[in-house]
Amino acid sequence: MPRKLDTLNRIYREAVVAIIRADSADGLLKAAEALQAGGLTVIEVTMTTPGALRVIEEAKAHFGDAVCFGAGSVLDSETARLAILAGASFLVTPTLDIPTIRMANRYSVPVMMGCYTPSEIKTAWEQGADFIKLFPATQGGIDYLKAIRAPLPQVEFVPTGGIDVDNAADFLKAGAFALGVGSSLISDALLKRGDYDEITRRASAFRVRVAETRQTR
Repeated sequence: MPRKLDTLNRIYREAVVAIIRADSADGLLKAAEALQAGGLTVIEVTMTTPGALRVIEEAKAHFGDAVCFGAGSVLDSETARLAILAGASFLVTPTLDIPTIRMANRYSVPVMMGCYTPSEIKTAWEQGADFIKLFPATQGGIDYLKAIRAPLPQVEFVPTGGIDVDNAADFLKAGAFALGVGSSLISDALLKRGDYDEITRRASAFRVRVAETRQTR
C-alpha cells in the first residue's frame, strides 16, 4: 500500500477523483483503463458497486500502483477496515462518521469525510479527517465553498456532486484541494454501452483543465 503522504500528493497533483459505480469487476477494469489513458489515475470505487471489495482487490492486482483505488460510500468503521484490507488506498464517506476517521488513521490511510455544515466540517477536521468531501457541491456552489473557507482556511475541501469540466476551474480557483467527479466523467450510459473512448476523451479534458488552472494560480 502506498504511503499516506504519497497518496495525498497524488490526489492533489491530479486534482480529480473519478467516481465509479460499476456493475462488475470487468466493467470497472475497462473504465479504469480508459481513465488512465486520459491521464486520470485516482479512482473511487463506491461500496454500492456489487462485490465492491472483490472489485477493489482485482483492480489492485491488475494495475498495482499505476492506479490509485479508494473505497467510496463507506458508512462505518467496519466497512472501512474491510476496504483497507482489500487494498483501498483512501476512503470516502457520504456523511460524518468519527469511528471511520479513527479506523483510517489507525491504518494511516487518507480519509475524505462527507460534510456540509460548518459544525460538521469543524468536527471532522478536529477528529483527523484529511479532507472534507463538500457534498453536494452544487448546493450553494462556488460561493458556498468560498464562504466556508473564509473562517476555515486550514481545511482541505474536495467538492463533489455536480462537478463538470465547465465549472472545474472555478472550484479549483476557489481553493478546492481536488474535485470528486462522477457522472460527467463516467456515466451509467457510457458504461452500459461500453463507450470507453468517450471516457478517455472526458478524462483528458479534465486533465487539460486542471493543468491550465493550477498553472495560473
